[in-house]
Amino acid sequence: MRLAFLGTPDFAAATLAALIAAGHEIAAVYSQPPRPSGRGQRLVPTPTMALAEHHGLPVRTPISLRDPTEQAAFASLDLDVAVVAAYGLILPLPILNAPRRGCLNVHGSLLPRWRGAAPIQRALMAGDAETGVTIMQMDKGLDTGAMLLAEAVPITSAATGGSLHDDLAALGARLMVQALATLDTLTPTPQPTEGVTYADKLGPADRVLVWERDAEVLARQVRAMAPRPGVQVVLAGEVMRVLAATAEPPPARVPASATPGTVLDSQLGILTGNGVLRLERLQRPGRSPVDRQSLLNGCSIPAGTVAGLPPAPAEAARQT
Repeated sequence: MRLAFLGTPDFAAATLAALIAAGHEIAAVYSQPPRPSGRGQRLVPTPTMALAEHHGLPVRTPISLRDPTEQAAFASLDLDVAVVAAYGLILPLPILNAPRRGCLNVHGSLLPRWRGAAPIQRALMAGDAETGVTIMQMDKGLDTGAMLLAEAVPITSAATGGSLHDDLAALGARLMVQALATLDTLTPTPQPTEGVTYADKLGPADRVLVWERDAEVLARQVRAMAPRPGVQVVLAGEVMRVLAATAEPPPARVPASATPGTVLDSQLGILTGNGVLRLERLQRPGRSPVDRQSLLNGCSIPAGTVAGLPPAPAEAARQT
């Protein structure tokens, strides 16, 4: 098929790579513009943009698709279909209607559960037993289009946001290639009206551990945010990233003065609203991630220490 691909992060690049390997004629690749990165604020292409350029594909990086000039340029591509994966821009109706067979989206959840920006992390945080990928026909709603293909993936106790992302990216790439190959035989299925949930975009609050919550809820939050961006906690005067943690039952005895957030022992067991969260893997500023014992070998965090909150985003920016 003659198609355009619209996507930005690593999740999208996996699908683009599969489409290239499948031999589709890719008329153009759309991606978010390069962003400043690092201390030098050098412009860095998105993963999708970098892959497209490596294969000599034409790349377009408009800041919006609402401009009639951009819409006319898209329509002039004379597409059979457009494939969209984690693009990051809203597609207006003239874009959705331009390809002869519409726009197909790779979405990292089992719709209608977890429509929206962060379905992978929200499924982990909620304690879902499974998630998956849905290939859907796009319409003007937010992830509301009819479904063409879907496949489930179990969420194991070892799954993190990073590992689940990689699994779903590979699955989404395979399903999209399958959908295009069998498009004439697929029957679009409207999404159920029941079971709709929304995966809000990740924000600074998702990086903060609220110690009054259950230990199991906090452990899921740590897994969902690992390895990037990671949750943060202040210990020994440093803002550390917590990359792994386990939930334990409430201890038999708790010091009368201990409040949620208090370190209870010499092995980073921290009191929560219900149970103990034991920090297993952490990263100090400017250092590599290490396991708990390696951290404690070079950093004293005695029982009775109270875990602090990381700086607010504006304050953290001023400190850097």
